[in-house]
Amino acid sequence: MRAMTFATAGDPDVLRLEKIPMPVRTNAELLIKVVAAGVNPIDAKTRAGRGAFGAISSFPAVLGNDFSGIVVESPYEAHALQPGTEVYGMGMVPRLSGAYADYLTVTELSVVRKPPTLSHVEAAAVPLAALTAWGMVVDTARAHEGQRMLIHGAAGGVGHLAVQLASYFGAHVIATGSTRNLRWLSDLGAAEVVDHSTQRFEDVVGEVDAVIDLVGNVHDDTASRSLRVLRPGGIIVNGPTGSWPTMREEAQAAGVRATGYRVAPDGATLAIVTRLIESRDLKVFVDAVYDLPDAAEAHRVIERGHTRGKLVLRVCDG
Repeated sequence: MRAMTFATAGDPDVLRLEKIPMPVRTNAELLIKVVAAGVNPIDAKTRAGRGAFGAISSFPAVLGNDFSGIVVESPYEAHALQPGTEVYGMGMVPRLSGAYADYLTVTELSVVRKPPTLSHVEAAAVPLAALTAWGMVVDTARAHEGQRMLIHGAAGGVGHLAVQLASYFGAHVIATGSTRNLRWLSDLGAAEVVDHSTQRFEDVVGEVDAVIDLVGNVHDDTASRSLRVLRPGGIIVNGPTGSWPTMREEAQAAGVRATGYRVAPDGATLAIVTRLIESRDLKVFVDAVYDLPDAAEAHRVIERGHTRGKLVLRVCDG
């Protein structure tokens, strides 16, 4: 099968389109023909030698956590997801080979039926970002009526879904973003928007109960500055790997709670997300679509950090 692989850490040009053996399904796994694959910041970090790079056991490796595609082989004859079923989900990269390929294997617990309202390209943009947003906003920050929640990096893949989920559960959402995204963030459900290019959020935002930090300290000490607006005992949930090494010490000194977050490929939660998509309470935005051989360009774009919503690789026509 075709796969976009890399054999060593480096810049996007280390990605190579090659022919590699098809994965072999075992036990309760499904074999999936990939139609589209999501592109995420963790992909670029891992390719560059950070992120999950240390867990790669052999090379060449294949990236790509989330996907949309068609079941080719099921675990057994009476399984609910039979060959021909359109599904989407999130794999266990790099424990298993990823979705930048014609086929992949995943456990049955990681996939659900694709919403018929979404194309494969749109569906591939959902799993990792939506599950991360859910985990940070709902499971960890406990979004609820009357809560004031500040979301940094709100226009990105995770961020634009986090805004919608927090608003859906009743939180008063304050979103930071660039000038071009302010109106869009308001349309997604943000009650207040802050232009990070012209305003210091700590100068215009009142006290908040929770911060969803999708930036960290990699840009203008965003995470550390967030502690100034967080109420005593409030919580900050940091997402990007390696973006705030001093989180624990700084939060303790400020008298607030702080935690990182790492997403799990949870099909049960993805099924809830699916219902929100089908009821049109949650919408995914795809900023750009690239063909599989152009994955390196997609990595260059995502590393610039100005993506609105998600980037997707089109693996085949479907």
